[in-house]
Amino acid sequence: MKILHISAECFPIAKVGGLADVVGALPKYQKNLGLTSSVVMPYYNNTFTQSNTFETVYNHYIALGHEYYHFKVLKLSNNQLGFDLFCIDIPDLLYTDFVYSNEDTKRFLAFQIATLDWVLKLTVKPDIMHVHDHHTGLIPFMMSYSFKYATLKNIPTVLTIHNAQYQGWFPHAHGGLIPPFNYENTGLLDWDGSINSLAAAIKCAWSVTTVSPTYMEELKLKANGLEALLHHESKKCKGILNGIDWNVWNPETDERLLKNYSKTTVISGKKANKKWLCKEFNLDVEKPLFIFIGRLVGEKGADLFPKIFKKALTENKISILLLGSGHTETETELAAIPKENFNTFIGYDEKLAHIMYAGADFLLMPSRVEPCGLNQMYSLRYGTVPIVNAIGGLKDTIIDIEKTAGFGIVHDGVTLGKVTSAITKATNYYYEKEFKKNLKKIMSIDYSWNNSAAAYVHLYESLKH
Repeated sequence: MKILHISAECFPIAKVGGLADVVGALPKYQKNLGLTSSVVMPYYNNTFTQSNTFETVYNHYIALGHEYYHFKVLKLSNNQLGFDLFCIDIPDLLYTDFVYSNEDTKRFLAFQIATLDWVLKLTVKPDIMHVHDHHTGLIPFMMSYSFKYATLKNIPTVLTIHNAQYQGWFPHAHGGLIPPFNYENTGLLDWDGSINSLAAAIKCAWSVTTVSPTYMEELKLKANGLEALLHHESKKCKGILNGIDWNVWNPETDERLLKNYSKTTVISGKKANKKWLCKEFNLDVEKPLFIFIGRLVGEKGADLFPKIFKKALTENKISILLLGSGHTETETELAAIPKENFNTFIGYDEKLAHIMYAGADFLLMPSRVEPCGLNQMYSLRYGTVPIVNAIGGLKDTIIDIEKTAGFGIVHDGVTLGKVTSAITKATNYYYEKEFKKNLKKIMSIDYSWNNSAAAYVHLYESLKH
């Protein structure tokens, strides 16, 4: 079975968030199960594309309304990713040093049209077209209703919603940019008076998945306006938990770490990485180290971080290290916190992130919205105990230590009191005998893509029958 994943991001080519990690890992694990899985994405102007060799496999023009754009389909020459990578090169629109902007309607519509024009010409068509988020959400509609793609209408389409807050809205005045279709079908594009790419995908895809079972249920209650639609389409909706790439996230082989370690050497291995972190950021190595890695936005609870950190540092003998960036006001408030047992790295550094997972004792994830969450899975893999809010994928993956078979810290709600209480609970747990035993336990929890990839294979097979 041939699967074509279509996405705006894919690690390690271009990454903004967890979408890239999923699209960069799932095809490899599907290949292990006997599928031929490939990825098509935009050709950006970045370090990866500049430092790798691509060959042109298709060359043509697309029409975007009354404008024409030349495009190429480029294939990565080597097989370093473990799957075939194809990039859509539209120099006037996609060859940028950024992934997203405020003018993405034309960019991603052109990307989708070029992708379908290329698929039309393939001698062997994909068996499944798997689109990810709103950036590729018009593909199921165009395959079913645009006249030029009539020969593709019987290929099953799967939509995965990674984050329903972003939906790809644009006015109906731009509907003419979509390849011609019967305008009686305009209602399939519409939601609340505008064209909504994600809504169109939910309506038109053969199957809709989200990145965790709990997030699927949460979307029926809160989906930025799409609640009624998801209720209506619920029979074809399914939550499949994301996984992580155990080859990339492996403390035994991770070249970014100061010292590698396994379950049997977790105590000494984490101690070595923690020692480097504390020296680098002027923290006390003897105190439990709490970290946060991610965007400083309201969805992550970051607006409360300045108050949370001040209160937690006052009430507990701990250290806190933060890696991330986001709202300027939050960054400014964090910078004003005294650098005693506290420090930040504003920005992102992949190597530092890996060392932080390896060297920390606890990971903070007080998210208000977390469709799946990968950071908590990374931390388990590296023997770091997650502290999470009970929502989305966090609720599906972490069990509180006070419950049977528990191994993490779970709080219900994101308030100053609840998060700081969870930090105090974790601090007390750090000094219990069970804490070190738990590190080996959490490193054994399999949240790799093995189970998730198998679930997708089962879904694909059901659509082909």
